[in-house]
Amino acid sequence: MPYIQLNNDAPGIRSLVMYRPDTGKPLYELVQALLRAGSPDSTLSDAERELIAAYVSSRNRTAFCMNSHAAASRYLFGEQASVVDQALQNPETAPISSKLRALLTIAERVTADARTVTDDVVAAARTEGATDGDIHDTVLIAASFSMYNRYVDGLATLTPDDPAAYAAMGERMGKIGYALPKPN
Repeated sequence: MPYIQLNNDAPGIRSLVMYRPDTGKPLYELVQALLRAGSPDSTLSDAERELIAAYVSSRNRTAFCMNSHAAASRYLFGEQASVVDQALQNPETAPISSKLRALLTIAERVTADARTVTDDVVAAARTEGATDGDIHDTVLIAASFSMYNRYVDGLATLTPDDPAAYAAMGERMGKIGYALPKPN
């Protein structure tokens, strides 16, 4: 049960956006920019961006964000959907590009302690083909999702248990991105 009266039964961050559209709108605009538009010089696909968000959320142990963004990533990966769960389990053995593996290392370091993102970690990502835009967006996705995760968990928002609920969310997010929920 949420710690505050949200006056809606939406799960996760959607409930908070509906509660406070004035703060929710810029949060949704940021996530849309990060997970759909990205930097002009970024080569990351929407599926990879969603995977980074799910990975950060898994490291922060935020079930709602991990499950919803993993579902969106699975939807966007299509026939290669199983790569998402493999990467969340162990990026070192997952069938992902070496570039994405290096970017997940950066994301993990930002999540744990951003000061541990070092020249050698960034150089390793560049060696694997990461652009400045890829590195920028990975750091900002990791930093933003650490905030989103704390927002969702800090107010104990509703976290569905049903995997089908997340599959539906993932399809919606994959198709339309991050549009503000319509008021009740």
